[in-house]
Amino acid sequence: MKKWNLIIDVARCENCNNCMLATRDEYVGNDFPGYSAPQPVHGHNWIKIHRKVRGQDGMVDAAYRPTMCNHCDNAPCIKAAGDGSVYKRPDGIVIIDPQKARGRKDIVSSCPYNAIFWNEELQLPQTWTFDAHLLDQGWNQPRCQQSCPTGVYWAVKVTDEEMGELVKKHKLEVLRPELNTKPRVYYKNLYRFAKCFIGGSVVAEINGVVDCVPGVRVTLKHKGKEVASSQSDTFGDFKFDGLDPNSGEYEVEVMDARQGSARQTVTLTEESLYLGTIRL
Repeated sequence: MKKWNLIIDVARCENCNNCMLATRDEYVGNDFPGYSAPQPVHGHNWIKIHRKVRGQDGMVDAAYRPTMCNHCDNAPCIKAAGDGSVYKRPDGIVIIDPQKARGRKDIVSSCPYNAIFWNEELQLPQTWTFDAHLLDQGWNQPRCQQSCPTGVYWAVKVTDEEMGELVKKHKLEVLRPELNTKPRVYYKNLYRFAKCFIGGSVVAEINGVVDCVPGVRVTLKHKGKEVASSQSDTFGDFKFDGLDPNSGEYEVEVMDARQGSARQTVTLTEESLYLGTIRL
């Protein structure tokens, strides 16, 4: 059977918050019986954008990661409810029943992704429903995708086997896979948020002037083995990305047939590293 999944490309998100605003526009003050009660005006971010800034000085980047209900196949909220007030539809969407779940504040804390909110006025736990009421009317995408100007979101209704192929093809990941909740929200380019980089800028004295050097071969070694190689760009910059935090000591080697070579050893902890200028 085909089921709904959502792919989020972290590299495309520019923190415009259109997805959050479109979702609020859909749910604030609107009652969708069987799907959701009205979202309150304040206090709920059913889609929330998290920010990660990496690097220092002359090499800094920022990434933005939208988060929402993951519509897990092994959902802790369904187990916590225990009475069917939270359930999974055959198409993969998790619904908190707006009638049966009243008074169940304990369901809020069951979500390890902090994606369930408490509506104090209605005494009701609430979360993003994947816009199931719209999909059931024939929509082929939720409001977050419909409103996104940069193509961050891609909702697909496919079999689990087909989704597995998409995961391999696009190198998709889920949040906190160690929890084994089996989310149906997948992330592309999650390394921008979860991994580190080592970068620098290559310069040399050319005709009496210190200038950047493009096209220089740069290699990265870890535990004595070469793990990556690159070339400096037009501005002499290079970057090795997707490195595990706290992965220890690395050696950066810069080699140019005309300008010479340089080596630098660094230790990667929890933060990305900009080595500054490396002079040949």
